[in-house]
Amino acid sequence: MRYHPVVDRFPVPLPLDPLSAALLVAALVAAAFLTARRPSYGLVALVLVTPVAFAHQLFGTTLSLPKAVLAGALLGLCTYRGAWQLLRRRPAPLLLGALGLIVVVTALTAYDAAFRAPVARETLKSLEYGAFFVAAFLCYALDPNDRAVCGAVAIAAIGVGLSALAQEFVGAPSGLYIGQAIVPRIAGLLEGPNQLSAYAEIAAATLGAWAVARRSRLGDAALAIVIFADVLTFSRAGWIGLALVGALLWLLYGNAARRGLRAALAGLLAGAAAAIGWAIYARTPSVLRASLEGSSYAGGVGNRSELWRAAWRMWRAHPLLGVGAGNFELVLPAYGLYGVRTHANSWYLQSLAEGGLALFAATLGLLYAIALAFGPLRAERLRTASPWIVAALGATLALAVHQTVDYLVFYPKVGGAWWILLGIAAAAVAREA
Repeated sequence: MRYHPVVDRFPVPLPLDPLSAALLVAALVAAAFLTARRPSYGLVALVLVTPVAFAHQLFGTTLSLPKAVLAGALLGLCTYRGAWQLLRRRPAPLLLGALGLIVVVTALTAYDAAFRAPVARETLKSLEYGAFFVAAFLCYALDPNDRAVCGAVAIAAIGVGLSALAQEFVGAPSGLYIGQAIVPRIAGLLEGPNQLSAYAEIAAATLGAWAVARRSRLGDAALAIVIFADVLTFSRAGWIGLALVGALLWLLYGNAARRGLRAALAGLLAGAAAAIGWAIYARTPSVLRASLEGSSYAGGVGNRSELWRAAWRMWRAHPLLGVGAGNFELVLPAYGLYGVRTHANSWYLQSLAEGGLALFAATLGLLYAIALAFGPLRAERLRTASPWIVAALGATLALAVHQTVDYLVFYPKVGGAWWILLGIAAAAVAREA
């Protein structure tokens, strides 16, 4: 058998069959039962299934394992008297209000959209993120079982990391094409290497903050594996995001961070050694992507410069409400890009193109609300605050920077993980207030 560093994958929508439907219903019932028994169990289930899709189509919509578990967790929370009133505690109203504004503006972009169905899809996706936040916030507010939830984050990160590292041997979904050499860019359970890198930033921020506060062998293993995998995505923006997470932890915790993050350093060194090995194989240091020049092979999805120009032209043509949420990839031919169907490779330009100034302002408003919810704490207080709060700040900082050149919250595996972390951190703030 000949080794192929890149194995093209063509996702085909799977219709919902009776067996899959039964499994999704079973997951919903199990999540409801677990949450009703103890809220932290529902949160653990949600963390574990977020990177696993098991997606099936029914009447034009997607049913997935995370959605089933999310619905079950919300049903289980209904068994706790007065639980929903906890959402009045700060900073939950602020964050839900900011996300609610995005939901409203996204729906309004249907006014001038050429295709209305993608607008509905993106609106529902934002509502789904709100549901992730509510479930995580209430589960943690009712039952702050740090050990169980941290263990779930570690197990999920190990699963994602190992699934990605396996692609070094069985073939990755994309690669770097440098001369005659092809170097795999691993993704694992995520949709692509940039998405894996974003998930790794969220996991590393969480595991890193907790490694300083309370080290565990499981957490150390997860931190090393997920950073090892992150390096081999060859995502330059992802590397910067990871560096920002490390810098934040170092600034806050100093020498304690140095002691707590030894596993992270081990993963970084292992990833660097593997990357250097690929550079030797390709006979060029270009594998390390030190240059800002794009790859000569864009994988059929265009390159950033032409996508960004198209996004700018879309906004100039529709300055207030854009071309409609989810419409970017569909209207590219009208703006000079043929044979290309992808997003804008920038969260900010995507919001500007699809939602105009209204959605762009709502996106910046969301980041401001997150900074307002978690950022005003002085460094002295952050050092003694819940690690969940530090993790939320680190992950948001990394994603905010990373998404200048990628659009990552489009993917529920990334967006869901982020909003779960924000929900937990918001509940931690409410408990400490």
